[in-house]
Amino acid sequence: MEELKVNKLKQIRKVKTGKLKEEKVKKKTKYTGLYFVLPSLIGVAVFTLLPFLDVILRSFQSAISREFIGIQNYNEVFNNSAFKLAAINTIKFVLVCIPLLLSLSLIIAVVLNKFTESSKVLRTAFLIPMAVPIASVVLIWNIIFHEQGFLSAMLDKFNIAGQDWMSTGWAFWILVFSYIWKNLGYNIILWLAGLNSISKEIYESAKVDGANDLQCFTKITIPCLKPTLYTVAVLSLLNSFKVFREAYLVAGDYPDKSMYLLQHLFNNWFRELDFSKMAAASVLMAVIIFILIMLLQRAWEKQD
Repeated sequence: MEELKVNKLKQIRKVKTGKLKEEKVKKKTKYTGLYFVLPSLIGVAVFTLLPFLDVILRSFQSAISREFIGIQNYNEVFNNSAFKLAAINTIKFVLVCIPLLLSLSLIIAVVLNKFTESSKVLRTAFLIPMAVPIASVVLIWNIIFHEQGFLSAMLDKFNIAGQDWMSTGWAFWILVFSYIWKNLGYNIILWLAGLNSISKEIYESAKVDGANDLQCFTKITIPCLKPTLYTVAVLSLLNSFKVFREAYLVAGDYPDKSMYLLQHLFNNWFRELDFSKMAAASVLMAVIIFILIMLLQRAWEKQD
C-alpha cells in the first residue's frame, strides 16, 4: 500500500511538473513575437510618436515664446486661403485617384492572373516605375509637357497651339496620371497575392453549376478579396499624400492652383519658419487620415 501511495505521489508530481513546464513554454512563446517587434516599437516611439506629441503640444502654443494660446493656431489655419485651396485640391486628388487606381489595378491583376506563363514578365514591367528615380521622372515631364516639348510639337502638326501644360488646369490631371503610373505596379502585386490565395476549386465548382466569368468575379473574387481590398485602399490612401516631389521639382514652390496641395503649403510654411501653423495643420491632417482609415475599417467589418 505504501509503495502504491509513493508511486501515485510521484505520478502526481510528474504531472504537476509537466504542467508547470508547459505553462512556462506557453508564457515564453506568448511573448516571443513581442521580443522581435520590440526594437521596431522603440524606434517608432522615439523617432515618430514622441516628436508627434511635441507637434500636438506646439499646435496649442505660440511659435516663439511657446505660451499656451489655445486654438488660435487652428483658427488661423482655417481662415487661411492657401490652406483652403490646398485642402480642397488634396481631397479632390484623393477622391479621383483612389477609385481609379483600385479599379484599374484590380482589372489588370485579374487579367494577369489568367496568364501565368507570361505574367512574371508583365509584373516586372509594371514595377519598373517604382524603380525610376525622381530626377528621371521630372526630366520626362519637362520633355513631354513643356511649352516647347513633345506634346506641343505633336499638336503643332495639327495646327493646334502648344502651351506650358504644367501651368494650366491640365496640371492636376498630369499629377493624377503620374500617381497612378507610379503606384499601379505595387497595387497589382498586392491584388495578385490576394487572387492566388483563393482556391481554384471554388471557381471550378461554380462553373459546374453554370456560373459565367462575370458571376464568378462578382460572387467569388470580390468577396474573397475584401481583406486585400482594405490593405490596398489604406496603402493607396497613404501614398496619395506623398505626391509632392515630382510636382515640386517641375513647378516649384507655387505651381498652378489646380495642383497646389497640402505638401506645397507645408513646404512654404517651413521655409517661412511658421511652425505654429505647420503644427496645427499637421495635427488636422493626421486626424483626418486616422478617421478615414477607421471609417474604411468599420465599413469592412460591417461587410464581413
